[in-house]
Amino acid sequence: QVQLVESGGGLVQPGGSLRLSCSVSGFTGFTLDRLVIGWFRQAPGKEREGVSCISTTGSTYYADSVKGRFTISRDNAKNTVYLQMNSQKPEDTAVYYCATGCAVAADYWGQGTQVTVSS
Repeated sequence: QVQLVESGGGLVQPGGSLRLSCSVSGFTGFTLDRLVIGWFRQAPGKEREGVSCISTTGSTYYADSVKGRFTISRDNAKNTVYLQMNSQKPEDTAVYYCATGCAVAADYWGQGTQVTVSS
């Protein structure tokens, strides 16, 4: 069974940066780039929303709200997908999750990591 573990969350000031990591394990016989991995976030009182996604071919997707500020990348050797978050805004505050897919209906999810953007 595929397992995902997020890390790298924390408190950051507006305009600051954080890099989230999603460590993926539990798959055999193929490399990480055979999996579609997405980043999602859920703020208090709001629905979970897609933030970014990387496909098996390396194509990337970004929500309009983060386009130009966030970058998703993948390191097959480390079985890790990253989300570099720059120029952060208070509205980026949420619990961030990674999952095996680009939609909220993804099969496997991590436990989430809290990101708080505040001065």
